Amino acid sequence: MKTFYDYYHNQVKLSFDSHPFSEYPKHVWVICRFGKQWLLTKHKDRGLEFPGGKVEDGETPDEAAVREVMEETGGEVSELTYIGQYFVEGRGGTIIKNIYFARASTLYARQHYFETNGPMLLDALPSNIKKDRRYSFMMKDGVLPFSLRQIDVMNLNGTSQS
Repeated sequence: MKTFYDYYHNQVKLSFDSHPFSEYPKHVWVICRFGKQWLLTKHKDRGLEFPGGKVEDGETPDEAAVREVMEETGGEVSELTYIGQYFVEGRGGTIIKNIYFARASTLYARQHYFETNGPMLLDALPSNIKKDRRYSFMMKDGVLPFSLRQIDVMNLNGTSQS
């Protein structure tokens, strides 16, 4: 288990074990690829980030991950792999979030991308992402680099992380 502090100085506990904090977390985050590119979304307030969100009533976290990628990017998930889970006790309460790696096989143009401005494809993630104002706070703590390393360890990416 990894322990560190997020962008807002809340303690984060990150594990790549199977559901260490909850079997049914209420949030998901999906590190996504489309072909050889990273598939992100541009949140209207937070900036560039990987898709994710809340698990709705009656759906599993896996189903929520697939739905969030479609809603926020128009990406149709063809492969979805659980990577890990993290726990944050913050001012707004406790958040437990599943982390997934996904591949999208198709990108569909959508009339509405919900709270985002739609997909953003990148050949590489910037090395200075923590200081880059275009990126969401969710991209700036230890969850992303540790998860990218785990994706490489699991041999899911098929390419280097940058």
